[in-house]
Amino acid sequence: MDQSQTLRWTEIMPAADLAPGSMIGLEIGTRSIAIYHLEDGSFHATDNVCTHAFAHLSDGWLEGDVVECPLHGGCFDVRSGKGVCEPISKDLEVFPVEIRDGKLCVLLENE
Repeated sequence: MDQSQTLRWTEIMPAADLAPGSMIGLEIGTRSIAIYHLEDGSFHATDNVCTHAFAHLSDGWLEGDVVECPLHGGCFDVRSGKGVCEPISKDLEVFPVEIRDGKLCVLLENE
């Protein structure tokens, strides 16, 4: 099966509803996704669950392009999903984001 059959763009919310420097956690189907609006105007999406221990990253802190987990203080680069400090040993999954007609859309697997 080719990628176009397994992935779809999912409309999330109006882009204007998420202020620069903020993030939000959303349940989309069976996935928990974190959406980030960085101060530079870019939008990014990752898994919302920390890879170290179960905690929602959207309950943590966003500083620049790094999100800090509220449970043990592990940090991830939201642009790449890379863990940037202990206790993180596994990176986050990241998802492409586009703005279509003023709405944030994330490329996710079909469910």
